[in-house]
Amino acid sequence: MLMSTTSTSIKLPSALKARVAELSQCEGKTVHAWLVEAVAQQVARAEMRESFISDAQAAADAIDAGAAVYAAEEVHAYIVSRASGGRPRRPRSLTGR
Repeated sequence: MLMSTTSTSIKLPSALKARVAELSQCEGKTVHAWLVEAVAQQVARAEMRESFISDAQAAADAIDAGAAVYAAEEVHAYIVSRASGGRPRRPRSLTGR
């Protein structure tokens, strides 16, 4: 799959550029390829963090709207019991839902 590309330039401190050059050589990559991969990884990490924050806010909003809430200890014990073949009772909601 071909991706369109665009040029950009980046000025790196000399010490950082030397570190990147050494690391890219150790990995058998060009500095360019190493930097593209590093930027892609950072973008993915930032997107995952944004998704995590969004999901957490949605969960908090759902709780504020009255969604069921469970004690973590009860949920954990339930999962452990189920995973080991048990037939535990489902955890009780703390909110009565």
